[in-house]
Amino acid sequence: MRRSLLLPLLMLPLPLAAQIAPTTPRVDFTHHDWTIACDNTRTCRAAGYQDEASSDMPVSVLLTRRAGPDAPVQAQLMLGSYEETVMPATLRLRIDGADQGVLDYNANEGTLALRAPQTAALLASVRGRSDILLDSDDHRTWRLSGKGATAVLLKMDEFQGRLGTPGALVRKGGRAETSVLPPLPVPQLTLAAVPPTRPADSALAALPALRAALAATTSADDCATLAPGGALMEGEPPEALHVTRLSADKLLVSVACWRGAYNEGSGYWVINDHAPYAPILVTTLGNEAEGNAISGSHKGRGLGDCWSFNSWGWTGKAFVATGVSTTGLCRLVAAGGAWTLPTYVTDERP
Repeated sequence: MRRSLLLPLLMLPLPLAAQIAPTTPRVDFTHHDWTIACDNTRTCRAAGYQDEASSDMPVSVLLTRRAGPDAPVQAQLMLGSYEETVMPATLRLRIDGADQGVLDYNANEGTLALRAPQTAALLASVRGRSDILLDSDDHRTWRLSGKGATAVLLKMDEFQGRLGTPGALVRKGGRAETSVLPPLPVPQLTLAAVPPTRPADSALAALPALRAALAATTSADDCATLAPGGALMEGEPPEALHVTRLSADKLLVSVACWRGAYNEGSGYWVINDHAPYAPILVTTLGNEAEGNAISGSHKGRGLGDCWSFNSWGWTGKAFVATGVSTTGLCRLVAAGGAWTLPTYVTDERP
């Protein structure tokens, strides 16, 4: 299936159904050894890694900058911990041979936060061809790549409206800092409680008319099991529908849609609780639904060092996106991914 071929390559937030996709401008961009995600509040996070051809000493840096004039850049570093390794006791930052001092390093976690002068030195160096090294007390060295950093940091400046200002990371200028775009508020969501599912609701799962109505909203590429004779595996019976109640007159229907080498996804629809069912597709990329929430998580590759995540919540009238994020590039930094790089965030109120 098309979906099972694409998922190993996905390091962008997964697409959402048109009805519930957030439309706020966002950025998700990768160039060489750097990637950036800017969310709907205009906060940007850029992550850099070791050279793609070097995996023996993995390392990553995360640069976070909130929107607004004079906003500082915060920098964190993480040493590779995907495979069992003994972390060094101390680390020093060296740029082109110049000692930038001992880092505030947590040996138990393999992570650290850079001080402001170290962050400034790092930002200046990644835009060029500098040699950026982390040297340990036991004579090990981690090398951070700057390849792709200029393009990524330029995206950050552009998205936050910093081009041509003194605070720009790449294209500085004399334009006033007050012209920088302000931060946007986090959308506030109140999710609706759902009533118990009734016995008659579950009985709808066996109706051919309901299955046909769901199939009309999607394609065999996105939900193979709704196609005539469709099954996840050859020789298996068709996947059963699962029905739960959402409100006095709406139901949630789900079915396993596709399965790849190390990912799978289910489809979720909101329907009327009687014919005509008028199904509205939420996603075919979900993994789990619990009450008023649907979530989907997918590996970027079988090693599981990079993931993408989506979530949706029921407002009482429709499912809306509540979160979109990835964990960055697949560089063997950490099992489950090194960072959380959201492109859409919300605040869910009880």
